[in-house]
Formats: sequence, C-alpha cells, structure tokens
Amino acid sequence: MRIFRLGVAASAVTALASCSSIGSLNPDSLAQSGQLATQALMLSDGDVRTLSDKSCAQMDSENQIAPASSQYTQRLNKIASQLGDNINGVPVNYRVYMTKDVNAWAMANGCVRVYSGLMDLMTDDEVRGVVGHEMGHVALGHTKKAMQVAYATSAARSVVSSGSGMIASISGSQLGDLSEKFINAQFSQSQESAADDYSFDMQKKKGYSPAGLVTAFQKLASIDGGHSSLLDSHPSSPARAKHIQDRIASGK
Repeated sequence: MRIFRLGVAASAVTALASCSSIGSLNPDSLAQSGQLATQALMLSDGDVRTLSDKSCAQMDSENQIAPASSQYTQRLNKIASQLGDNINGVPVNYRVYMTKDVNAWAMANGCVRVYSGLMDLMTDDEVRGVVGHEMGHVALGHTKKAMQVAYATSAARSVVSSGSGMIASISGSQLGDLSEKFINAQFSQSQESAADDYSFDMQKKKGYSPAGLVTAFQKLASIDGGHSSLLDSHPSSPARAKHIQDRIASGK
C-alpha cells in the first residue's frame, strides 16, 4: 500500500521527451529531455536492481530500523514466513522502519520495508495483505517502471554517462532525490488492481485468508490527515475493498 504509487510510467517518461524542463522550446533542451527519457527507458533489470540496492541502502541509513529483539521485527518475521523468502527468484529482505508514518514499499531487488505506524494500525492479516500487494508490484514489473520514472525525474538525471558507469556516478544527494521520487511515486489504477489481485491469489495459494486486504483498505479509507503514498489510492480504498470482498464471495 505503498499500495498506491505511480501514475503511468510510460506517460511520465513521454512527457519528458515531449517538453522542455521549464517550457522552453530551446532545441538543445528538447534534445536533452529526449535523451534522458530514452536513457531511463533503457535501464536494464540489472541497472534497476543496482539502483534499488543503492536506494534501499540510502533509505536504511536515514531511518531507524527496528532491532531483531523488537516486537515489530518479530511480528514482521512471522508475516514474512507466511509470504515467502523470494519474489520471482529474487531473495527478499524485510525490515521495519520506526516511524509513525503509515506506509510500506518494495523495490525490484527484494528490499521490503514496512513502517511501524502501519503495523500499529493493522493486524497481522492486514499487514500480510499489504506486504503481499507490495510484493506484487515487484513481481509484475511495476517497480522497474517506477524506478525508470524516478530516475528520469530526479537529480540523478543530470548524470551524463552510459551503462553501469551512469549508475556508479550518482552522488549521495542525487541518490537521495532518486529514493524520494521512487518512494512517493504513484502506480496506475490497473497496476494497483493487479497488485491487489496478486496479493489475493498468493495468500489463497498459501492457505491464508485474503480478508485482511478488505479491512486494511477500510482502515486506510478512515485515516484523516497526514500524507502517505500508501493513501493515494487509485481506485479508492472502498472500491478496492469491495473488489476483494466480491472475489472472496465468489470463491474466485
């Protein structure tokens, strides 16, 4: 529930290619925008995982991670054992950030981060539904597109190079901006719905009830105040809760 990031990746990158940075019609600016968009779209799976490694490490360094002895970590470890230790063969590492923010996200390298504020709000079944949704964004390739857009719209876009050299040249401040862009990205309606269904199907396959997704959406809908990418739902949380309820009722 990060479950709720990224406008359509292709349209965001296309926008970069079709207009200049501040509305200027300078041909050089237009050409550079097109080059940046092309460069972003050409990021390989390996490039995206490398960027994810760097970005996740950056985020870890800036947040308080719950220790192994923490009740939060123990809860997440229990939930992780129900979800599995890999996404499409990529090993998953789970951590809890000690913050009152209500959020969770995952990256293409298997980095899964859950905020203590979300765990305070939700039951284990609800957290499992949310994390399963985030894993769905990775499994379905959505996070790769999100990272491409984050790269194209962040300070990291100023790095002019190619291949692995481009990624190696990103500075700490550029990486911080890239991480922020990725964490705050918004997924499209179809991506959100697909990730919801991924979480539903995975939980059913593993023998767990997906009903936690319903109540998780209901709780998110009731939150008032504060900003979290988890709350920027497309479609709305009530509509998503009803979709899962309908699937549970139909047995499909």
